[in-house]
Amino acid sequence: MFQIRELEMIHWDFWRAIRVPLDAQIVTIVGPNGSGKTTLLDALRTLLALKCSGRRDYKRYVRNNRENYAWLRGVVSNPRKQAGGLFPYLFFPATSDEVTLFCRIKKQGGDWVRQYAIAEGDVPMNADTESAVQWLGVGEYKRRLEQAGLTPAIAEVLALEQGDTDKLCEYSPKALLDLVFQVFGDKQVLDHYAEAKLRLKEAEGELGKMEQQLSQVGLDVERLRLRANNHLEWRSLQLDIEKLEQQAVPALKYVEQWESLRGYINQFRGARKGLRQKQDELDALDAQYRQIATGQENAQSGEESARKEHDEAYAAFQVARDAARDSEKTMKEAERLRNLAEAEHGADGVALNDRLGERREAAAQLKQSIKLMKDERQQLAEAQYSLQQGRQPHPDFVNRMRAALDEAGIPHQLLTEIVEVSDNSWQDAVEALLAPYRHIILLNRYADRQRAFEIGQQLKYRHFIVPERESIGTANRNSILEVVDFKADAPGWLVGLLNRTQRAKSVADGKDLDGDWITREGYHKERRGARDISARPGDYAFGEAARQSRLTEASRRLRDLNDQLLQDEGKLVELERDISAIQQSLMGMQAVVQLAARQDEFAAVAERWPEEQRRVQEAGAAMAAAQASWEEARTSREDGRVAFEKLKDRRDRLNGLVEVELEQLARQRDEQSRRIRDLRQAKAEMPERVRVGEHMRALKDKYGSSREVLHMVERERERLAQIDWETDPTIIARRDKVTDDYNALANDTLVHRNEVQRTALLTDEARGAYINKLKATVRAYGRNLKRLGELSGIEVETDLPHLDNDDLVLSQAGLTVRFNFDQKGMMGLNDGEASGGQQVMKSLIMLISLMMDEANPSGFVFIDEPFAHLDIFNIDRVGGFLKATQAQYLITTPLTHNTNVYGPSELTLTTRKKQPGETWAPIIAQTRRRVRAPVTSE
Repeated sequence: MFQIRELEMIHWDFWRAIRVPLDAQIVTIVGPNGSGKTTLLDALRTLLALKCSGRRDYKRYVRNNRENYAWLRGVVSNPRKQAGGLFPYLFFPATSDEVTLFCRIKKQGGDWVRQYAIAEGDVPMNADTESAVQWLGVGEYKRRLEQAGLTPAIAEVLALEQGDTDKLCEYSPKALLDLVFQVFGDKQVLDHYAEAKLRLKEAEGELGKMEQQLSQVGLDVERLRLRANNHLEWRSLQLDIEKLEQQAVPALKYVEQWESLRGYINQFRGARKGLRQKQDELDALDAQYRQIATGQENAQSGEESARKEHDEAYAAFQVARDAARDSEKTMKEAERLRNLAEAEHGADGVALNDRLGERREAAAQLKQSIKLMKDERQQLAEAQYSLQQGRQPHPDFVNRMRAALDEAGIPHQLLTEIVEVSDNSWQDAVEALLAPYRHIILLNRYADRQRAFEIGQQLKYRHFIVPERESIGTANRNSILEVVDFKADAPGWLVGLLNRTQRAKSVADGKDLDGDWITREGYHKERRGARDISARPGDYAFGEAARQSRLTEASRRLRDLNDQLLQDEGKLVELERDISAIQQSLMGMQAVVQLAARQDEFAAVAERWPEEQRRVQEAGAAMAAAQASWEEARTSREDGRVAFEKLKDRRDRLNGLVEVELEQLARQRDEQSRRIRDLRQAKAEMPERVRVGEHMRALKDKYGSSREVLHMVERERERLAQIDWETDPTIIARRDKVTDDYNALANDTLVHRNEVQRTALLTDEARGAYINKLKATVRAYGRNLKRLGELSGIEVETDLPHLDNDDLVLSQAGLTVRFNFDQKGMMGLNDGEASGGQQVMKSLIMLISLMMDEANPSGFVFIDEPFAHLDIFNIDRVGGFLKATQAQYLITTPLTHNTNVYGPSELTLTTRKKQPGETWAPIIAQTRRRVRAPVTSE
């Protein structure tokens, strides 16, 4: 927090214009009683927008001098905050080391009004000051001071009554706790909670009276409702009989005939509309048919042209390929003869024959191994494709069973299809526990159970077929069921197994669990004992993790198989090459003689071979391009042909439908004309008063046929004769009046009940949450007491009160503080064991602790006469205590004290009484302690 450097007062009390420095840590204000010590402090309080001492206020001081205005000006420090942030200085945006506070008080409309201003730097008071600064209201000014560190708690301490600062040790624990809460702003909140509780009890009493009244009115409503319903029923029966006899019976036959005709007309119109739609569609198909037919002719021509180009390119390719192939054969023959010539010399026929047998046997074994691996690779590829499509592959016996169920029309699911593991870290445990049940079949309909059992017996299916399924209930805490999500209903016994099996982090952790448990790795303990039932990751079957695991395993196995196949196929090629070479060596041909005889032929072929090979490549590229063009033209033509054939079939079918509907429409038109003639004749014979069409159709919808109406009239006449009816017509109005009163009262009661319940809930929850704020306040105050006690050499202990969201607990709570002076043992606040000086020391520690703020370690304190009742030793002790703290102290003391009271003071202000007959009081004398220069040695 900031500290005060200077105070200037104009027309404040009996001071005309006075300016006093306050730039010291401890400022002592001394003077006789009534000389203005408290007046000076109240000037500072008014400058800081605080309450004055006692029953005084700022208006009392400005009235005394009989002037129409008064000014207060103070210069305070503006230190930079240690935390920095968006507002690095206390009075940001002011960034100078000092700021000036102004308070202007003037008479306005018969009353005194004050305004405040904050200026950057040390701004003097002159004629231009009033227009040069920006004036603030009291609320905004307080907000700016609070931002600078003058919190409401510090403001409460600075505004304590004169004399209360040295009597804090006389407070009871409850009174001390109330003072702490009041200083830190918590007392007002607690009072508001108490008042809210009182208002809540009053509202609950009113609600009880309203509910009692509502119950009584409800009885009246029910009684009148029964009587009114009886009367309405009687009157309705009378009207129904009259209406049926006079209107319904004559009109029903006509209505029935009209409804029949209208349905026939709608049917005719619908048929005609459908015919028009089909004709329009047929016209569109004809146009599309002609267009596609033209396109097909063009596509056929293009395909023929592309085919001819391909045939020509293919013929050229064959010529070049045959020539190159002949040359290649000749060159291979030369190579073979050279190899034979080299192998013939010194070859052992028996050894070569044995070696040939070994190579053939090894090649046969390798081919069999390669075939098995290719079969396995094919199966793995199919399983991998299924897994990538989101499907789990199943064994053949499961697929056969499911196919049989599908063929029998029995809907079903596998257990693996409805289980998902929500916590992947427990996937091993779930897989291990459910491994015996992975092939369970769950029936969707209970009625299919008998047929499903028969199919299972026929196919010898060794796993459960379960028709009974139930919804999943609440999972037990720490059970396997907590980490398993079911997408559909499951067998109850399986859910029970998962719900009673607990999760153990390790085997050692399982000893503290009762019942069944399983570890993450799959070590399972049940009633029969414990064993390892873990499953391999490649065998996972439940949930997305199982699919990913099996997909990873399949991919890994495919990579291994491909690598092994490459190696084995390379070995097979080497073996077959050795077999061929050995066979050639055993042939015993005279390779050297043949080489010599055909030397010129082989040389000529070798010379023309590169050119023939180039021609083959060029012809092959031309043929491939022609073939691609031909394939594209053929595909396009075939696609067009398929579309053309489909369109032709559709057009033929639609044309047949149009011809059939034309014949049907002609017959319907003749039938419609006949029915219209019959209906006109029936209407001419019907009475005039029931000829309105809407009226007749309504009667038909309500009563049906004329025979049913006659039966209804007979039954209602019998009912009128058998029952005692309410015939008073006023009963309806009485019922409505009481019902309206009941509804209004019920609505008011509901609104009031909701308000009472919500108020009670919000009040209780808000105060319960606020208890933490109270505890934090008490802990902070205790830390302040202990810290100040250490500075003054006094041990301080604080017993924190028990605070709970209960009226009785809060009303009885108290804060107990004990002090240990000179290691003589702990003593309470006002237990009679402490001397007067020790009581003052207690009060000072408790007072300064009230205004300490961890976020603002510095600041200032107003203390009235702290040295009263202190001996010389304790005065020095208090002085040393004040010097040790970081705060700025403004202390008042009368002239009668020992001179030791000036020991800690760095600046002494002496006030004097106004002399009789004088208008203004004397100025304040200033005495500043001389600072000794440090002694230097040469």
